[in-house]
Order: sequence, then structure tokens, then C-alpha cells
Amino acid sequence: MRHKVEIPHAEQWMVHSQAENRLYQIMVAQPAEDPPPSGYPVIYLLDANSVFGTMVEAVRLQSRRPEKTGVVPAIIVGIGYQTEEPYAPERFYDFTPIPTTEYHQKPDGTALPEQGGAAAFLNFIEEELKPHIERKFRIDSSRQTIFGHSLGGLFTLYALFTKPEAFQCYIAGSPSIHWNRQYLLEQEQNFMAHVKKKSVNVQLLLGIGELEKTHISGNCDNAKELSARLSALSSQGMKVMFKQFEGEGHVSVLPTLISQAIRFALNPKK
Repeated sequence: MRHKVEIPHAEQWMVHSQAENRLYQIMVAQPAEDPPPSGYPVIYLLDANSVFGTMVEAVRLQSRRPEKTGVVPAIIVGIGYQTEEPYAPERFYDFTPIPTTEYHQKPDGTALPEQGGAAAFLNFIEEELKPHIERKFRIDSSRQTIFGHSLGGLFTLYALFTKPEAFQCYIAGSPSIHWNRQYLLEQEQNFMAHVKKKSVNVQLLLGIGELEKTHISGNCDNAKELSARLSALSSQGMKVMFKQFEGEGHVSVLPTLISQAIRFALNPKK
């Protein structure tokens, strides 16, 4: 007799967003350990269909010895879609602030999916998903992280620039800055002007694969240059780390990035 393999202490459900009636598959894994008095830290994970299991197992293994690994137990909240594929076309809409002006088709020549729904998606996370998670689990609202890769990394930067108080830690892996380059630059400038007037308590990890340096998008340089600009805000509470992972490409970087990200976000000394 065969049975499906299950992730311990994990559950999932489907939810429609109130504003736009978009369907999401929510996956949540919580630690086996009792929560600390302040509640668990939480990581909100985009593209959960592709990396939820990787993230959950990395935290489960490394959080057994926080004093050795630098990782404390945390709740992982994955946001995905109703698909058995690692990626769904709906992500193009949810993760992009505006439709791209630089690209007109996918690399294979097919038409691009609908785009430009990042504002509504961020509102769904803030106004619907977070309150539900906080009612159901014991969450430390002062230790919230968002993790996104590729277009998800673009969305992570959009969230940072437009609503920096939403999370305390932002992980942008191989962010697709080229997709909305000019728009994102404008949002970055607004963010920097805001932070110079009012300090923040935010940390950002920009991670990218070394092999991405040769890609036509130029996103390796884009991310490195962004890191340098934002590092100038350190005295206003902005902590930035840029990490280039040797020998890794756009997709292969994910497991290494996840391991770095959880140490960045879940350090026991915080």
C-alpha cells in the first residue's frame, strides 16, 4: 500500500482574496517546539509550490541547535497556487507592480500573462492573510520576514519600498529588477527620501547566483548597485547584505539562498 509523503506539522488550505477573488493555496508549517513567550518568528514565502518543502526542512533541521546554526524555530507561511507545477502563470500578475514595458513575450515566444497586480497582492497579505495567521498561530509580529525569488524578488523590493513597516526582514533572491526597472527606481528614490526623514528597522538580503553575471538582464549588477545605494542608509536603521553564491545559476541558487536567508532572518541573538 502506498501513502503520500507528508511534511510534519504542516497544513494547507485554499483561500480567495476578498478584493479581487483570486485563488491562493496557503501552506503553513509550525515547529514542534512550544512557542517562546513572544511567539514564533514567521517567514512569508512566495512561490510556495516550488520551495515550501525546502524552506521548511532547512528550518526544521537547523533550528534544533540554534546556538550552533544561528537559526531559531519559526513558522513558514507559503503562498502558492492550485497547481502541481513548481510555478504558476498567476505569479506574473501578483508579483509585478506594473506591466513590463521592456518585454513583449516569454523567451519561448509565447505571450506574457497578465501583469500589474502587486498592490492588490500586498494588500491581500497585509489585510487578509496576516490577520488570519496571527489568529491561528502564536506569531511574534516584530520578527516577520518575506522571501521572494526572481519575480518574487521584484515583489519583495516593491513591498520594501512602498510599505517598509510590513516586514522587518526582506529576502530578495535574484530579483527581476529589469522587469520594471524605471518604476522600481522611482519607488526606491521615494523610499530613500522617506527613510532619511524617518528611520526604519529593516534588514534586506539581496542574493544572486554567480552564473547570473552573464545574463542579458544585468540583474547581478543591478542587485549589487542597489545594495550599495541602500547601504548608505545604515545610520537610519537600514541593514543590507549582498551575497553572490559561487557556481550557482538563477534556479540552482535557491537551496543555498534559503540556507543563508534563514540564518539572516532567524538569528537567536535578535
